[in-house]
Amino acid sequence: MFAVTLLAAAPALGWEHWGGDRGGTRFSPLARITSANVGNLVRAWEFRTGDLDTRPPAVMARTKFEATPLLVEDSLIFCSPFNEVICGSIAAAARKNGATIRRSAPISAPAIATSAAALPTGSTIRPPKTQPAARGFFMGTNDVRVIALDARTGIPCADFGVGGEIKIEIGRQLMWPGEFQITSAPVVSRGVVIVGSSISDNVRVDAPLGTVRAFDARTGRPRWTWDPLVHDGIAAGHANVWAPMSADEERGLVFLPTSSPSPDFWGGKRPGNNEHANSVVALRAETGELVWSFQTVHHDLWDYDLPAQPTLARIDTGAGLRDVVIQPTKQGLVFVLDRDNRPTGMAGRGAQCSARSCGRRAALADTAVSDPRAGTDAATLFEPRRLQSLSGIRPLGVRDAARKLAQ
Repeated sequence: MFAVTLLAAAPALGWEHWGGDRGGTRFSPLARITSANVGNLVRAWEFRTGDLDTRPPAVMARTKFEATPLLVEDSLIFCSPFNEVICGSIAAAARKNGATIRRSAPISAPAIATSAAALPTGSTIRPPKTQPAARGFFMGTNDVRVIALDARTGIPCADFGVGGEIKIEIGRQLMWPGEFQITSAPVVSRGVVIVGSSISDNVRVDAPLGTVRAFDARTGRPRWTWDPLVHDGIAAGHANVWAPMSADEERGLVFLPTSSPSPDFWGGKRPGNNEHANSVVALRAETGELVWSFQTVHHDLWDYDLPAQPTLARIDTGAGLRDVVIQPTKQGLVFVLDRDNRPTGMAGRGAQCSARSCGRRAALADTAVSDPRAGTDAATLFEPRRLQSLSGIRPLGVRDAARKLAQ
């Protein structure tokens, strides 16, 4: 739940972002481990958090250890579900079987430990003018703080916020500690640190708002806020961004995968499409200005949050290369959106939704499939079985992917 901030030149072959890079491509050019030699690998060292031995079983039953370690220069960085930051030198750990790995004290109370520990998206910020360049990272916590830590010492950066941290103001009373958390890494772009939130589903109509917040990455001063949900004539909260975000540094855009409005399975007090819930949204990183939004589900009644980081890629559409945003969904569909042009609305019109809410039709139409070779649609929806016939790209299942990797 933290974002590494790279304050000095970085090596090209590390893993400095949660998704591999700012655009979440999850690709590494490293080639020394192959199908021919992977069977020869042996364990060099191991590290245990010790949580199972030291924490009450009732607390551990509510947590999961799900971490994507970052490799920044020689340092491996990850965190536990209790917001303990763990960092160590790979070379030194190999020499001493992990004994040199250091850890911070828990930053959040165990009573609100998250069910998953999400790891960083890397970015660059400027250090204070009075100090030399140094590496650091931001961490979002289970008790909704954003903390800036020095990567080499684990000490909070005193010039950020108050004593190295910012407390998020939620704006309404929580029903229990942990109803509102930060479970995905903040993203840093153009000197701004941007933070989403995780809010408990299907509890109440007047749930906390899914506001996205941005702060100056050096000082911690608020820069902008953006509420994904248009509240004209509706009563609802949520539409928060709990999955990781992506950033296009060149364009100055940050891409948000938003979630469903509250409550998930009943929309009687939120008529209409509920923009910009269940949407891929492009904002100006420096100002929070809405550039474009594409809604994958209108008036969601099925908890169809966008559950994954948008992937920024360049693909050949048959009519030339295009910079796109690729968004997986809970429905098993993959949306491919043009990164520069505002989508024209729906990529086609589908059948009217049969779901009804308080006697009203939930939404006029859902988003439909279009052929990516049509040439002009800003958005294309790929149903996995049609993906190969439409674009020549074959979607791989888990077994196919494992077999492919082993070749």
